Amino acid sequence: MPTPRRALIVVDVQQEYFDGPLQIQYPPREESLANILRAVKIAGANDVPVVVVQHKMPEGAPVFVEGTPGWSLHPELEGNIDPATKRVHKQYASVFAGTDVAEWLRAKDIDTITIVGYMTNNCDLGTAVEAEALGFSAEILSDATGAIHLANEAGQVSAQSLHETLMVLLQSNFAAVTTTTEWADAVDSGTSLPKSNLVVSAIQGRESVTS
Repeated sequence: MPTPRRALIVVDVQQEYFDGPLQIQYPPREESLANILRAVKIAGANDVPVVVVQHKMPEGAPVFVEGTPGWSLHPELEGNIDPATKRVHKQYASVFAGTDVAEWLRAKDIDTITIVGYMTNNCDLGTAVEAEALGFSAEILSDATGAIHLANEAGQVSAQSLHETLMVLLQSNFAAVTTTTEWADAVDSGTSLPKSNLVVSAIQGRESVTS
Protein backbone atom coordinates (compact mmCIF):
# COMPACT_ATOMS: atom_id res chain seq x y z
CA MET A 1 0.00 0.00 0.00
CA PRO A 2 1.23 3.55 -0.70
CA THR A 3 2.57 5.64 2.16
CA PRO A 4 -0.28 7.60 3.79
CA ARG A 5 -0.03 11.38 3.48
CA ARG A 6 -1.23 12.29 6.94
CA ALA A 7 -2.42 15.38 8.76
CA LEU A 8 -3.12 15.51 12.49
CA ILE A 9 -6.50 17.04 13.38
CA VAL A 10 -6.58 18.27 16.99
CA VAL A 11 -10.25 18.65 17.83
CA ASP A 12 -11.53 21.05 20.50
CA VAL A 13 -8.99 20.57 23.26
CA GLN A 14 -10.71 23.37 25.15
CA GLN A 15 -11.19 24.16 28.81
CA GLU A 16 -14.89 23.21 28.74
CA TYR A 17 -13.68 19.60 28.67
CA PHE A 18 -11.54 20.07 31.77
CA ASP A 19 -13.31 22.65 33.96
CA GLY A 20 -16.80 22.96 32.48
CA PRO A 21 -19.97 20.85 32.31
CA LEU A 22 -18.51 18.72 29.53
CA GLN A 23 -15.62 17.29 31.57
CA ILE A 24 -14.14 14.27 29.82
CA GLN A 25 -14.63 11.14 31.92
CA TYR A 26 -13.01 8.32 29.93
CA PRO A 27 -10.20 7.82 29.27
CA PRO A 28 -9.07 10.04 32.16
CA ARG A 29 -8.72 13.51 30.67
CA GLU A 30 -5.19 14.15 31.93
CA GLU A 31 -4.08 10.89 30.30
CA SER A 32 -5.75 11.71 27.00
CA LEU A 33 -4.29 15.24 27.12
CA ALA A 34 -0.78 13.83 27.57
CA ASN A 35 -1.28 11.64 24.51
CA ILE A 36 -2.66 14.55 22.48
CA LEU A 37 0.43 16.59 23.31
CA ARG A 38 2.61 13.61 22.41
CA ALA A 39 0.85 13.26 19.05
CA VAL A 40 1.42 16.96 18.31
CA LYS A 41 5.13 16.56 19.03
CA ILE A 42 5.35 13.42 16.89
CA ALA A 43 3.64 15.25 14.04
CA GLY A 44 6.05 18.17 14.31
CA ALA A 45 9.07 15.90 14.32
CA ASN A 46 7.85 14.08 11.19
CA ASP A 47 6.59 17.03 9.13
CA VAL A 48 2.98 15.92 9.52
CA PRO A 49 0.75 18.99 9.08
CA VAL A 50 -1.35 19.89 12.13
CA VAL A 51 -4.79 21.51 12.27
CA VAL A 52 -5.93 22.84 15.66
CA VAL A 53 -9.69 23.30 15.90
CA GLN A 54 -11.80 25.23 18.42
CA HIS A 55 -15.58 24.99 18.70
CA LYS A 56 -17.38 28.33 18.86
CA MET A 57 -20.95 29.03 19.99
CA PRO A 58 -22.91 32.30 19.80
CA GLU A 59 -23.15 34.78 22.65
CA GLY A 60 -25.52 33.51 25.32
CA ALA A 61 -24.77 29.82 24.74
CA PRO A 62 -23.95 27.76 27.86
CA VAL A 63 -20.55 26.67 26.56
CA PHE A 64 -17.87 27.58 23.98
CA VAL A 65 -18.59 31.29 23.76
CA GLU A 66 -15.54 32.92 22.19
CA GLY A 67 -13.49 34.86 24.71
CA THR A 68 -14.72 32.96 27.76
CA PRO A 69 -12.34 30.80 29.84
CA GLY A 70 -14.07 27.60 28.71
CA TRP A 71 -13.58 28.47 25.05
CA SER A 72 -9.82 28.71 25.41
CA LEU A 73 -7.52 25.89 24.42
CA HIS A 74 -5.97 23.97 27.27
CA PRO A 75 -2.85 25.98 28.18
CA GLU A 76 -0.55 22.99 27.71
CA LEU A 77 -1.72 22.64 24.13
CA GLU A 78 -1.64 26.38 23.50
CA GLY A 79 1.97 26.42 24.64
CA ASN A 80 2.95 23.65 22.23
CA ILE A 81 1.42 24.99 19.01
CA ASP A 82 3.82 26.07 16.31
CA PRO A 83 2.98 29.57 15.03
CA ALA A 84 2.64 28.12 11.51
CA THR A 85 -0.04 25.62 12.59
CA LYS A 86 -3.39 26.03 10.88
CA ARG A 87 -6.05 27.10 13.36
CA VAL A 88 -9.76 26.79 12.68
CA HIS A 89 -12.99 27.82 14.42
CA LYS A 90 -16.01 25.62 13.78
CA GLN A 91 -19.71 25.70 14.62
CA TYR A 92 -20.73 22.11 13.85
CA ALA A 93 -19.63 18.68 15.04
CA SER A 94 -17.50 17.90 11.99
CA VAL A 95 -14.33 19.92 11.51
CA PHE A 96 -15.19 20.02 7.81
CA ALA A 97 -18.63 21.63 8.05
CA GLY A 98 -18.50 25.36 7.38
CA THR A 99 -14.68 25.47 7.27
CA ASP A 100 -11.95 25.31 4.65
CA VAL A 101 -10.26 22.27 6.21
CA ALA A 102 -11.04 19.89 3.33
CA GLU A 103 -9.70 22.33 0.74
CA TRP A 104 -6.60 23.00 2.84
CA LEU A 105 -5.89 19.28 3.13
CA ARG A 106 -6.35 18.70 -0.59
CA ALA A 107 -4.01 21.59 -1.37
CA LYS A 108 -1.36 19.81 0.68
CA ASP A 109 -2.11 16.48 -1.05
CA ILE A 110 -3.25 14.90 2.24
CA ASP A 111 -5.20 11.66 1.95
CA THR A 112 -5.38 10.55 5.62
CA ILE A 113 -6.48 12.44 8.71
CA THR A 114 -5.57 11.41 12.25
CA ILE A 115 -8.15 12.52 14.81
CA VAL A 116 -7.32 13.38 18.41
CA GLY A 117 -9.22 15.52 20.91
CA TYR A 118 -12.79 15.75 22.08
CA MET A 119 -15.38 14.37 22.19
CA THR A 120 -15.40 10.81 20.94
CA ASN A 121 -19.20 10.86 20.98
CA ASN A 122 -19.68 14.08 19.03
CA CYS A 123 -17.03 15.97 17.09
CA ASP A 124 -14.61 13.08 16.65
CA LEU A 125 -17.40 10.85 15.39
CA GLY A 126 -18.82 13.56 13.13
CA THR A 127 -15.41 14.27 11.64
CA ALA A 128 -14.62 10.63 10.92
CA VAL A 129 -18.00 10.07 9.28
CA GLU A 130 -17.76 13.13 7.04
CA ALA A 131 -14.19 12.30 6.07
CA GLU A 132 -15.44 9.20 4.25
CA ALA A 133 -17.76 11.21 2.01
CA LEU A 134 -14.99 13.72 1.29
CA GLY A 135 -12.59 11.01 0.20
CA PHE A 136 -10.18 11.06 3.14
CA SER A 137 -9.10 8.01 5.06
CA ALA A 138 -9.35 8.47 8.82
CA GLU A 139 -7.46 7.29 11.86
CA ILE A 140 -8.46 7.91 15.47
CA LEU A 141 -6.27 7.54 18.54
CA SER A 142 -8.29 5.78 21.23
CA ASP A 143 -6.09 7.02 24.07
CA ALA A 144 -5.91 10.63 22.80
CA THR A 145 -9.68 11.13 22.64
CA GLY A 146 -12.41 10.92 25.27
CA ALA A 147 -16.11 10.68 26.06
CA ILE A 148 -18.55 11.85 28.72
CA HIS A 149 -21.35 10.15 30.65
CA LEU A 150 -24.69 10.65 28.91
CA ALA A 151 -28.29 10.39 30.12
CA ASN A 152 -31.49 11.56 28.44
CA GLU A 153 -34.97 10.40 27.45
CA ALA A 154 -33.49 7.49 25.52
CA GLY A 155 -31.52 6.08 28.45
CA GLN A 156 -28.08 6.39 29.95
CA VAL A 157 -24.56 5.22 29.21
CA SER A 158 -21.23 5.57 30.96
CA ALA A 159 -18.35 7.35 29.31
CA GLN A 160 -16.30 4.16 29.25
CA SER A 161 -19.04 2.13 27.57
CA LEU A 162 -19.71 4.95 25.12
CA HIS A 163 -16.05 5.43 24.22
CA GLU A 164 -15.32 1.73 23.83
CA THR A 165 -18.48 1.10 21.80
CA LEU A 166 -17.70 3.98 19.45
CA MET A 167 -14.16 2.72 18.93
CA VAL A 168 -15.62 -0.61 17.78
CA LEU A 169 -18.10 1.22 15.57
CA LEU A 170 -15.44 3.41 13.99
CA GLN A 171 -13.08 0.50 13.36
CA SER A 172 -15.89 -1.36 11.61
CA ASN A 173 -16.14 1.20 8.82
CA PHE A 174 -15.10 4.80 9.34
CA ALA A 175 -11.59 4.91 10.82
CA ALA A 176 -8.55 2.88 11.76
CA VAL A 177 -8.56 2.82 15.56
CA THR A 178 -5.14 2.76 17.20
CA THR A 179 -3.13 4.05 20.14
CA THR A 180 -0.70 6.93 20.20
CA THR A 181 2.25 4.55 20.43
CA GLU A 182 1.06 2.44 17.49
CA TRP A 183 0.40 5.59 15.48
CA ALA A 184 3.90 6.89 16.22
CA ASP A 185 5.36 3.65 14.86
CA ALA A 186 3.19 3.91 11.72
CA VAL A 187 4.26 7.52 11.14
CA ASP A 188 7.91 6.59 11.61
CA SER A 189 7.67 3.68 9.16
CA GLY A 190 5.30 5.40 6.71
CA THR A 191 2.79 2.57 6.88
CA SER A 192 -0.99 2.41 6.91
CA LEU A 193 -2.96 1.24 9.93
CA PRO A 194 -5.41 -1.67 9.65
CA LYS A 195 -9.15 -1.01 9.55
CA SER A 196 -11.87 -3.64 9.49
CA ASN A 197 -15.08 -3.44 7.48
CA LEU A 198 -18.75 -3.85 8.28
CA VAL A 199 -19.11 -7.38 6.89
CA VAL A 200 -16.10 -8.81 8.72
CA SER A 201 -17.08 -6.99 11.92
CA ALA A 202 -20.63 -8.32 11.64
CA ILE A 203 -19.46 -11.92 11.17
CA GLN A 204 -17.00 -11.66 14.05
CA GLY A 205 -19.65 -10.00 16.20
CA ARG A 206 -22.16 -12.77 15.53
CA GLU A 207 -19.56 -15.42 16.33
CA SER A 208 -18.58 -13.70 19.57
CA VAL A 209 -22.18 -13.60 20.74
CA THR A 210 -23.03 -17.20 19.83
CA SER A 211 -19.76 -18.81 20.95
